[in-house]
Amino acid sequence: MLRFHDCCQNYKAFKKSQEPAVDKLKEPVYDEITFAVRRRHMLNLTRQDTTSLWFLCKQEASLLNIVDQACALFSPSEVSLLEWIDDLEAFILKGYGKSINYRMGVPLLEDVAQSMEQAIKTEEEKHAPGNYEKARLRFAHAETVVPFSCMLGLFLDGSEFQKIQGEQSLQLPPKPPQKRNWRGNTVAPFGGNNMLVLYSCPANTSNKHFVQGCDGTDFCPLDMFKERIVAPHLKHDYNSVCNVKLEQQEQKPVASKLSQLWMFSLGNGDKRSLDEL
Repeated sequence: MLRFHDCCQNYKAFKKSQEPAVDKLKEPVYDEITFAVRRRHMLNLTRQDTTSLWFLCKQEASLLNIVDQACALFSPSEVSLLEWIDDLEAFILKGYGKSINYRMGVPLLEDVAQSMEQAIKTEEEKHAPGNYEKARLRFAHAETVVPFSCMLGLFLDGSEFQKIQGEQSLQLPPKPPQKRNWRGNTVAPFGGNNMLVLYSCPANTSNKHFVQGCDGTDFCPLDMFKERIVAPHLKHDYNSVCNVKLEQQEQKPVASKLSQLWMFSLGNGDKRSLDEL
C-alpha cells in the first residue's frame, strides 16, 4: 500500500532511463558553481567535489543546524541554484514530470476514499464512541508522500491541475530568481505530513460532509472532492500503470459549524517503520 514504488516495474524503468538525462541537466550548474568556488576559495575542486560538498552542506544544515562550514563555501545565489537543480530532479523523477510518478499511488488514494465512505456509514449507523475508526495514520518516506501530494494537486498553479488530469505535460520549475511552487523543503520536508480531514455538518441541507482544500476553496463537499480529485485518477488501475509496457500505456488514451468526523494522515518521518496503526 505504501511502498508501491518498489513494485512498479514501469516506474523503475522510467526512473532508470531518465536519470542520465537529469544528471546532464544538472551538469552546467555544477560546472558554473565549481568554477566560482574554485576561484573564490583557491581550491582545486572538481564537479564531483562540488556535489559532495553540497550533500555535506545539506546534511549539516538539516541534521545539525550548522550552516557555517560546508554551506559557507557557497554564496546565497549558488545555494539557490543548487536547491533548484535538486528540485528539478525531484520534479522529473518523483513529481509532476511524468504521470506514472504519482499514478502508481492510486491504491493509496482509493483506500483513503473508501475509508471516508466507511466513516460516513459508521456515523449513519450511530455506532457508540470507541467502536469505530476515528483516524487512519500511515508512516512512509518522501517516495510515498510526494506521489500522494501530486494526486491531490498540491503545489500547482490554477490551471496546472487540469493539465495533469488531461495528460498534458507541465513546464519544469523556473530557474531562480523566478518564483516556483515546487520546492523540496515544502513538498517533502523532514517530518512533513499530508492530512485529509473529513468534516460532518448535519445542519447543512445540501451537503453533509466536507473536506478541506479542493477547487481553491477552504472547504468543499466530499462529492466534489471525489468527482474532481479522486475519480480522474481511479480511471487508472495499478496493474495497467505499472505492469503494462510503457509504449502500450502511452497509446491509451460552508456557513454551518463543522465537526471533524474522520482523519487520514500520511507522514514523512525519519524512521523506517511503515506499520499501519
